[in-house]
Amino acid sequence: MTSEKPVNAFTVDVEDWFHVSAFRNHIGRDDWGRCELRVEANTERLLEILANHNVRGTFFVLGWVAERVPALVQRIACAGHEIACHGYHHELIYDCSPAQFEELTRRAVGVLGELLGKAPTGYRAASFSFPRSDRQWVYDILGRQGIRYDSSIFPIRRKFYGHPDAPWIPFDVTTPSGTLREHPLPVVKIAGQAFPFGGGGYFRLYPYPLTASFFRRANREGRPVVFYVHPWEIDPDQPRQNVGLVTKFRHYVNIRREEERLHRLLREFRFEPLPVGAAE
Repeated sequence: MTSEKPVNAFTVDVEDWFHVSAFRNHIGRDDWGRCELRVEANTERLLEILANHNVRGTFFVLGWVAERVPALVQRIACAGHEIACHGYHHELIYDCSPAQFEELTRRAVGVLGELLGKAPTGYRAASFSFPRSDRQWVYDILGRQGIRYDSSIFPIRRKFYGHPDAPWIPFDVTTPSGTLREHPLPVVKIAGQAFPFGGGGYFRLYPYPLTASFFRRANREGRPVVFYVHPWEIDPDQPRQNVGLVTKFRHYVNIRREEERLHRLLREFRFEPLPVGAAE
């Protein structure tokens, strides 16, 4: 594609405030049904923001959310966005056995397929939780469930996620069910080290000009940026949790500025749904 500006990918992880992995020791899965459901209104607001900028993106939807607000999934699709799978109930893959992961993925893909009349072909793991020791079995299961692209690999090392050995550009993975394309999350090199950016807490924490400079650098290098956001990140009025200071900071930092920053980002850079780019 030739254009004045490189094209990046805008992605949304459709989950509610109580689904986040950082809260799992404070809000058990059995308690979710008693929590205030805010994902519908927050996702609707994201749809309005994207419509204002004439941007289409990819929405990775939890099966749990799709079962409870099916009309929301259909509205996302009717607005021209790609629907992809975010697992069933925000399960961390490295906490699952292969059998458990396959069953939960099958369940989530089935829920979305019934709503849309076609199965989703994209996937993103909750909290980028591909196991670090061996990710091939995950790709093999995704391939069996009809997934043709993934965007779960951060080519960095963090305590609970990251694959520092992974390529920084889209790459292909061979599975018994066919080729699957991986679209890694974005990093830049600073002082010889991979530095993450491009969404979530990184987007809220970094000054916006710094994020924009990282976008421009990646695009100059021919790399499309896979940006990601969660609906709860534009919701400053969500129920506040009594969690540790580090978790509280990571989850709530600059939430009141998120929407303003999204508008700036969407004005300055070009976006489309996944998949973008090509393996080299």
